[in-house]
Amino acid sequence: MALEEFQDSNPTGPGDEGGEKSAGDLATVFDVPVNISAVLGKSHMTVAQLLKLQSGSVLELDRKVGEAIDIFVNNRLVARGEVVVVEDRLGVTMTEIIKTEDKGA
Repeated sequence: MALEEFQDSNPTGPGDEGGEKSAGDLATVFDVPVNISAVLGKSHMTVAQLLKLQSGSVLELDRKVGEAIDIFVNNRLVARGEVVVVEDRLGVTMTEIIKTEDKGA
């Protein structure tokens, strides 16, 4: 969803005057930094095994080829996606948004 399309799904929340919310209402958080990670897979090994890795070593991951990767924002799983190539660089396209219940934190 584009920022221009953003609407609050609960317009009767505290402090709300009954009007619709827009992307402009989020302006105060636009400059808040977030960490985004795209995880291809995981592997477990001992420190001894780690020290033996060198250029050209193959590290086996817990995912299969073509399986969706996890996309984390501030260490929270928010989506799954696929790896793509964009102008000689790697990128990620989101294919599934993960909805989690708000825990009231």
